[in-house]
Amino acid sequence: MEAKPSSASRTVQASLVLPSDTNNHGTIFGGTMMSYIDEVAAIAAMRHSRHTVVTASIDSIDFLSPVKMGHSLCIEAFVTSTGKTSMEIFVKIISEDLKTGERMLTATSFLTFVAIDENGLPTPVPPVYPETDEEKDLFHSAPERKRMREERRKNSKQVIDNIDLTKRI
Repeated sequence: MEAKPSSASRTVQASLVLPSDTNNHGTIFGGTMMSYIDEVAAIAAMRHSRHTVVTASIDSIDFLSPVKMGHSLCIEAFVTSTGKTSMEIFVKIISEDLKTGERMLTATSFLTFVAIDENGLPTPVPPVYPETDEEKDLFHSAPERKRMREERRKNSKQVIDNIDLTKRI
């Protein structure tokens, strides 16, 4: 399978923060941003793999600055590394005060998606290669994130093994 550049998966979505998107502080709901992150990352993963994808994990979402009603969001995602059937996606959100032009890094996130075939089974994805400095940095740091992801998953399974699912809440 021929490798593809990270730029081939790059996906950008712009959105205006409306009153229905905000909480009682007048800033965007975290869940709304989480939905945008998952959606744009999924598109990037599908662009890379040319298959349907499922979200396998969300490593973290770091909310770095609040976004007020009337500001715009620019959500950008691209594939940073690949496994046999999985893809790590980096997402960053930049907000802009449309009145002043001030832009701020608002959130970052890493997600993992798995490509699936028409039978719902994992299917191979092409390798990815970085071109820009940002892509290279993320590509080279991906193995450590993968290691931490595997450790977190192992710990989650241990917690689940200790939960009595027969008890009623």
